[in-house]
Amino acid sequence: AVFGAHLRGQPLHFQLEELGARFVEEVYTSDAYRLAALNTTPPKPGLVRHAPGEGAAIVGELFRLSEAGLGRFLAALPAPMTLTSVELADGRWVVGFGCTQDAAADAVDITGFGGWKAYRAS
Repeated sequence: AVFGAHLRGQPLHFQLEELGARFVEEVYTSDAYRLAALNTTPPKPGLVRHAPGEGAAIVGELFRLSEAGLGRFLAALPAPMTLTSVELADGRWVVGFGCTQDAAADAVDITGFGGWKAYRAS
């Protein structure tokens, strides 16, 4: 699952397309996540897990990607981004983007927007 610069229509989406990723559906995280606007180029958010109820449902997109594609994607992933298990609002756990706690601590909290596209549109 992606939550920012890799969403459809965003500047890094082409990386998923090059790996043959297929859009599955729009998803929401559980309420244990907070979203931060990281100081990166291009701009991207960082999703960080907290305790249940200490965050909000953050909108993202779920893609299907081959194991080989996922491996290539992970090998090229720049710090402070991570790939981790993300809990969705419907109880499923999926592989998704996150970021390190320290990177989010130095960023602007944008959880209240509910997602990256809403934040960018504001």
